[in-house]
Formats: sequence, C-alpha cells, structure tokens
Amino acid sequence: MKRWDRLVDRYMEEYEAAGRAAETVKGTRRELERWGSWLKNLRPRPALEEINADMLVRYLRGRGAYRAKATLSGSISKLRCLGEFLVRESVWLSNPLRWLHGPKLDIRSRLPRRISPEVMRGLWEAAATNRYGYHRLMWVALLSVFYGTGTRRGDVSRLNVSDWDREEGVLLVRNSKTGQERRVPVPAMTWQCLEAYLPKRQNHLEALGGSDESALFVNRYGGRLTASAISRGIQKLGSACSTTPITMHQFRHTCASDLLEAGVRLPDVQQLLGHQTISTTMRYLHVADPQLHQAVKVHPLNDILTIGGAA
Repeated sequence: MKRWDRLVDRYMEEYEAAGRAAETVKGTRRELERWGSWLKNLRPRPALEEINADMLVRYLRGRGAYRAKATLSGSISKLRCLGEFLVRESVWLSNPLRWLHGPKLDIRSRLPRRISPEVMRGLWEAAATNRYGYHRLMWVALLSVFYGTGTRRGDVSRLNVSDWDREEGVLLVRNSKTGQERRVPVPAMTWQCLEAYLPKRQNHLEALGGSDESALFVNRYGGRLTASAISRGIQKLGSACSTTPITMHQFRHTCASDLLEAGVRLPDVQQLLGHQTISTTMRYLHVADPQLHQAVKVHPLNDILTIGGAA
C-alpha cells in the first residue's frame, strides 16, 4: 500500500495549500491514516481500484460505533473529499462516497451540558487550595479564562504573554478551527486573576534559570502548558467536587448559556465565542433563553390560577 501512502501525502499537500487551519489538517490526516490502516489489515488486501461502497460502509459502521453523529458525519466528509481526489487521479472511476450521506444531525438532539454552580465553586476552591503557589495562581487564572471567555482549550494553550493586553483588558485569541484572530474582552475577575498570575509566572521561570518562554501558561518545567495537560489538570480538580468527569468544552457551554440567561444578546455571545454563523450560537437558546422564561412568567395561566385560588 505504498501507493496509498503517496496518494494521501499528495492529497494532504493540496489540502494544506488551500489554507486550512493546522488543527483541521492534522485531524484530516489522522482520519485518512486510520482508514488506510483499516484497508491494510483486510485479508485479502484489496487494490486501490477494488475499494467499493460495501467496504466503505463496513469501515464507517465500525468507525461510528459509540460515537456522536457529528463525529461520523465528519469522517464521511473527509473520506468523500479524498474520493474526489482519487477520481481526479484516475484511481477510481467514480466516487462511491459521493451519494453516501451521513446521519441526519439535529442541533437540538444533544443539548450542551453545563457545569452547575456548585461544581463550579468546587473547582475554584480546589484550585485555590493547591499547596504550590505557582500552580494555585495558574489554575485559578485558567479557570477564570475558560469560564469568563468561553475560549477553547487549544486556543488557550496557544496563548502567548504578548496576546494579553492589560490596558484594554483583552486577549488576542487565534481560532484553531478557522485560523482567524479575534480580540476577546475578559471580565474584571479574569483581569485580576491574570495580573496576579503573571508575576508568579515570571518568578517561576527565573527559578528555572531565566527561560524566555513566550507561552502565557507554562508548566512546572518552564515549557508551554499543552492542551492535554490542561485537561488532566481540570479533571484532577473536578474529581474532588464532581462524580462525573468534567470536559473542557463544558466551560464553553456554561459561559454561553449563563451569558444568555443573564440577558446578553445573542450576537454578542456569537462574537465572544467566535462562531462563524449565529445558528451555531442559537443552540444555546435551548438551554437558556431569558426571553422565553420572561414570556412564561406572564402566561395567562398564571392569572387563571390566581383567580381560582381567590375563589
């Protein structure tokens, strides 16, 4: 299957040259390599020209087991695009994935889960009681950034010290999905947490020999705090206050839902989260819609019950 590897490399060169974000390129290559490994393990091993719709359906059936509909739909999309490339390269006469549709997705089918106020307080308390001064301020600052701005885990990991504008109170965030930059204002508490953390960060680096690391959040060795390390740290904090695992994306859901519930306009939440279309932000209305709650308060049924009670 060396020919397969060469074709995938050429396809990925074109894909990356089209200006896709680095995270998108990495995810696409990972999906194609997974499919290639599955093909190589088939016995007898098929030639590229022999790959048919039945094989694709078998792979996707296994790929979609215990996974969200959106995950399977994304896998189909990546393979479909590669199929079009193989047709252009005259490897396939036609693309069997062209008419294969993924599962129907409904944004209301899986409501975003929020972090309850009790668990949120528990996370902050666990971070604030860390016996190491640097880690204590770092995790408090991280929690304030995640909940205060709804920024994605990978975007926070890529933040540099130069991305923090203390005068304006904004973070320069680079979207891992679109590659675009946006200036995200932070709440007053997040501003205070970051300003308290930065001197400790500098002292920490000087104690390690004066590293010139540019990352905003650094680990115990003075290097950039990775996305996976952030997840492990949050899960460790969550284990003390929650019986169910806390995912990093729940901070994003909680930030958006709580802002909407507090009466913040939908376009403002869209801009804060960096959503390309407002329809993506609208799914949070199924979790928190202040106007809907206000409408229910003035429902005529309330008057009927009052009259009945007076009678």
